[in-house]
Amino acid sequence: MPLVTSKEMFEKAYNGGYAIAAGLEQIIDYIENLHFTDEDIAYLRSRKLFSEAFLDYLKNFHFTGDIWAVPEGTPVFPREPLITVRAPAIQAQLVETYLLLQINHQSLIATKASRICRAAQGRTVLEFGSRRAQGYDGAIYGARATYIGGCQGTACVLADRDHGIPAGGTMAHSWVQMFDSELDAFRAYCQTYPDNATLLVDTYNSLQSGVPNAIRAFNEVLRPKGITHCGIRFDSGDIAYLTKKARKMLDDAGWPDCKITVSNALDERLIAGLLRQGAQIDSFGVGERLITARSEPVFGGVYKLAAIEDENGTIIPKIKISENVGKITNPHFKKVYRFYSKDSGMAEADYICLHDEVVDDTQPLEICDPDATWKKKVLTDFTARELLVPIFRGGRLVYQKPALDDIRAYCAQQLTTLWPEVLRFDYPHNYYVDLSEKLLKIKLELLNAGGKSQG
Repeated sequence: MPLVTSKEMFEKAYNGGYAIAAGLEQIIDYIENLHFTDEDIAYLRSRKLFSEAFLDYLKNFHFTGDIWAVPEGTPVFPREPLITVRAPAIQAQLVETYLLLQINHQSLIATKASRICRAAQGRTVLEFGSRRAQGYDGAIYGARATYIGGCQGTACVLADRDHGIPAGGTMAHSWVQMFDSELDAFRAYCQTYPDNATLLVDTYNSLQSGVPNAIRAFNEVLRPKGITHCGIRFDSGDIAYLTKKARKMLDDAGWPDCKITVSNALDERLIAGLLRQGAQIDSFGVGERLITARSEPVFGGVYKLAAIEDENGTIIPKIKISENVGKITNPHFKKVYRFYSKDSGMAEADYICLHDEVVDDTQPLEICDPDATWKKKVLTDFTARELLVPIFRGGRLVYQKPALDDIRAYCAQQLTTLWPEVLRFDYPHNYYVDLSEKLLKIKLELLNAGGKSQG
């Protein structure tokens, strides 16, 4: 019987507190289609590193294991499993890199998008970052992740075609520069896109020419058609000052419905600051600091062996020990519960336990902080929900992939179950991810034994 391993990908600490799980759909597609072509085999043979028995195995390779995962759009917290793979060791190892690639990248961007969209306080946020993304895939899958995290659309047309994310945008500076005058450029744009005329007003002088010329173009081209839906965009300058001045100019000219969009290296803190200053902004176009998650450019998910299963079906827990406490893994084949208060409906804590433990949410449950075991709390009147759901069983897909819009809606709904203190940008409240008594005991025994399983 082949060695069966339980490997899990779990999130290391993200400075913002919570994170948004994303990337599962691409992992499903990868697992279903993973195979090795004749060309792949020929290349591997040319490396003169592998036996013919191994190459023969790859010729007929298909994944036969089990996978559990947290659904996309779920808020998650440090040290809890996002994906668990139970499979022959060789299979679990082969899928490692792709799992880490997709979950780390998309979860990173979805998390950043969530923070930015929350800072926008209900205003539209569009993803504008393709030109700054780390490559083609980074742009496409990044746009997908931003939509999960709350963005209303993207400037990437391929993301619209491939994933159904609404594509949108405004005019470019080059459009203005190609014409003899700014006014001619604005007139032409309004004539070409009368139902979607958002004019970029900062090519030359925003308040002296840009906004006045935009108003004139609206009056000459749109008003005779009865069109009042239009907009302007600022991409430079003192955004708070410019938008307040522009708002008054537009209102005084009879264009109260004209929307103001802003862009230019925005992130959640800059957006929050602009709104505190009273900036008159209806929507944001966010590029490089979103698509690259500039403030936290790496999502530190790792993929570690948690247990092995011997020929008798006995699960043997394994642990990774480090002098860096944050790198010590939680051993064993596990599952995760989230506890919700029946009174408020809010999430109170997450609970990692052995795979065969069952939480009875009709009875009080004592939980404790695994890093400070004297901190205990008894939960009553709560509802328990398992976070990890079956994705593959015996190599067969058993999970119904939700539509992207449903993932996005689920993410938004789940965020409402987290207290504002957990969601704040700076020094968020420490959301508790506790270990069951049984799991904590096994972990401490392995630590005391230097990581070697006893038995």
